[in-house]
Amino acid sequence: MHDSAVLAWGLLIAQACVQFVFMARALLRPHREPSARLAWILIIALAPGVGVVAYILFGEINLGRTRIDRLCAAFKELPPAETVAGPSAEEDLPDRFVPLFRVGQSVSNYAPVGGNRAHLLPDSAAAIDAMVADIDAAQSSVHVLFYIWLADGSGLKIAEALKRAAARGVACRAMADDLGSRAFIRSPHWAALTASGVEVRAALPVGNPLLRPFKGRIDMRNHRKIVVIDNAVTYCGSQNCADAAFAVKARFAPWVDIMARFEGPVVRQNQHLFASTWMAQASDDLTPLLAAPLPAPEPGFIAQVIASGAAVRYSAMPETFVSLMNAARRELVITTPYYVPDEPIQAALCASARRGVSTTIIFPERNDSWIVAAASRSYYRDLIDAGVEIREYVGGLLHAKTLTLDGEVTLIGSANIDRRSFELNAENNILLRDAAFTRAVRARQQTYLDSARIVTPAEVDATARWRRMLNNAVAMMGPVL
Repeated sequence: MHDSAVLAWGLLIAQACVQFVFMARALLRPHREPSARLAWILIIALAPGVGVVAYILFGEINLGRTRIDRLCAAFKELPPAETVAGPSAEEDLPDRFVPLFRVGQSVSNYAPVGGNRAHLLPDSAAAIDAMVADIDAAQSSVHVLFYIWLADGSGLKIAEALKRAAARGVACRAMADDLGSRAFIRSPHWAALTASGVEVRAALPVGNPLLRPFKGRIDMRNHRKIVVIDNAVTYCGSQNCADAAFAVKARFAPWVDIMARFEGPVVRQNQHLFASTWMAQASDDLTPLLAAPLPAPEPGFIAQVIASGAAVRYSAMPETFVSLMNAARRELVITTPYYVPDEPIQAALCASARRGVSTTIIFPERNDSWIVAAASRSYYRDLIDAGVEIREYVGGLLHAKTLTLDGEVTLIGSANIDRRSFELNAENNILLRDAAFTRAVRARQQTYLDSARIVTPAEVDATARWRRMLNNAVAMMGPVL
């Protein structure tokens, strides 16, 4: 046999061994759906070189051992999440809603607590103005965390308010995701915050992109939006620190977001969440803020923070969504810009409509991700056949993540109904039971409905065959994407 033939056979055997090793990893990796295992095995088998590289970069949920260890150390230093906001108010919930909050508590250990109040801000600009006003009134501490922070009107308003607060002696800490806010973090504005006395940190720093796969996946990001002021006020919703014009993707503008301002014990839970994230990357000890006495109880509703992420137990957000969908009796209305569900969520949404619940889900007509848009539309036929009303918002990119249930329960926050929010991103949401606030959110959802068109069975049937094939092929790769 010629040397070249021996070499060729050697390379083929080596390639087969490498393929086998990574196929075995795909099969043995815990907490993975069978469809995801199959998808990775096919990719590795059909495109050996590219498939192996793709698996190394994106095949496993790997935040990095060092990051997880530091986060665990931060949680050990902080007061227990279960009691940080006072005693549980579970006994004050109607029996049918108790399981919902138990699922929420199983995610990040925050108990349902009573005495909360909230105000829904009219729009993105009003939300930024409200945050600026609260920062300008701050007396002791200001903490902000955003996935995307832009150097536009809104982003600079928040930055200037932080500078003013720091100048008068308020302890200000600002964090932004190192990938989502990379331009702002590397701009003079970030340095100016530091120079003014604001402590800044880049969440999940990327570092050397070539070395990142050995330390954790580069696309695992901190997608949270948290503002906590004086341990007394917090904001939660879908809005990044940016204008609705969203300059980085202006052709999809306006970005339509939702943000709420909260007071009450749930603020302390968001403070605990921020503190754990901050202390995992900084040397500051924020435990005194969490150990401070809680304000005297006031009338208000029951709420809890649900904070998911790669360091939290597997399937946290999907179980939360499924539990809420299964609890609906009369009406279920959902808004999400990105819909790439797992099988239990798709089944729960269809089951909601089949048992007679008025079930509506609203997507943006134009999505900033063609991949997500294609995957989402592959699910339309089954949803419509089950009786789910699908609407597509035509007034911009509907970015609000909301769920209202029977006019009594609301989920609001940063999590989308897609696999990135389920498995890769750190997210924060607030689950609450209050008829008045739920009416306000439902009224906002109605404005989206009024600006959205109904997707009809005829329209779905009229989709070109090649388009349906593409949509289904993309959805098939959902567990990988």
